[in-house]
Amino acid sequence: MSASEGFQEFLKDQLAGFGPLTIRRMFGGAGVYADSVMFGLIADDTLYLKADDTTAASFEAEGMKPFTYETKGRKPIAMSYWEVPPRLLEEPDELAEWARAAHRIACATKKPARRKTARKRKS
Repeated sequence: MSASEGFQEFLKDQLAGFGPLTIRRMFGGAGVYADSVMFGLIADDTLYLKADDTTAASFEAEGMKPFTYETKGRKPIAMSYWEVPPRLLEEPDELAEWARAAHRIACATKKPARRKTARKRKS
């Protein structure tokens, strides 16, 4: 899983209409963030966007599949990030619309940060 610097820069240019975003390396790939919320994933120089039951249909209609990964000895696991149709990479305005929808979904499904609690010491 990789996310080349060139592809990351290309995506930043294509997503300029979305607004400010950051791309952070993770596990050999990268996460795409806005407002500290990850709404996209880059793996093998492929962009995946967060989807839910309502937006996954749009990805499916374009023949796209969800991001999957395998762990040793287990079946592949599908995540809620779907591959972006290649045509969108050449349509920055529409790509920004899909990215905004993915960001809304990511914000709505974001789990609240866990608070650390002080451990009680045994006396």
